[in-house]
Amino acid sequence: MEPLLCWPDAPPDDVVRGIELAGYSWSAAGDESTATAGTWSGAVVDASGDFSAAASFLRLLRRADLAVAPVLLVVRGSQLTDLAGHHELFDDFCVAPFHPVEFEARLAHLLSRQGLVLDDSDTIVYDALILNVETYQASIEGRPLDLTYMEYELLKFLAQSPGRVFTRETLLSRVWGYEYYGGARTVDVHIRRLRAKLGEEHAALISTVRSVGYRFGESRWG
Repeated sequence: MEPLLCWPDAPPDDVVRGIELAGYSWSAAGDESTATAGTWSGAVVDASGDFSAAASFLRLLRRADLAVAPVLLVVRGSQLTDLAGHHELFDDFCVAPFHPVEFEARLAHLLSRQGLVLDDSDTIVYDALILNVETYQASIEGRPLDLTYMEYELLKFLAQSPGRVFTRETLLSRVWGYEYYGGARTVDVHIRRLRAKLGEEHAALISTVRSVGYRFGESRWG
């Protein structure tokens, strides 16, 4: 796999750390000659310092004889309005400061659309929710979730099968294990805690199916 192009030529430490933690190689390119001299799997452009200069570099990357894609753009929250009229210059964006898990997931998702994923089996992404099953980290909209071990295991199990309904008994056996003798109330308590930690805006990700059990999100098959 070819390296990722990073701009500016001294990319921020959090961007570099995010790329390296995700397992990708990279090389900085601050000008046209450096950009055109290499072959790239994609690009990460940090516009948090100078949006106008970043936009100019993005136009270079979209030029027909270079055509670097996909492109992940990093911006500050105060720059979101600057994105209007520039959407054709990038494929996705990430708001800084960002959680490393979110950055890794966005980068992996973007590259996966080009068939360039190293191994995305360690990350579960559903809308704003991101779970890293290797590090046991979880975040929603970039906000880290402080989950207990069993809360994490329950959320991971549900998020792996969006749209599917699970009975309380199934959740007990699959998440807690066949040797666990707790009642269905154990599941209800953990679901209630998960909804509280997801926050009011995202609590509906876990819905109750009356007389059956619980469902996470909607089926990817519509």
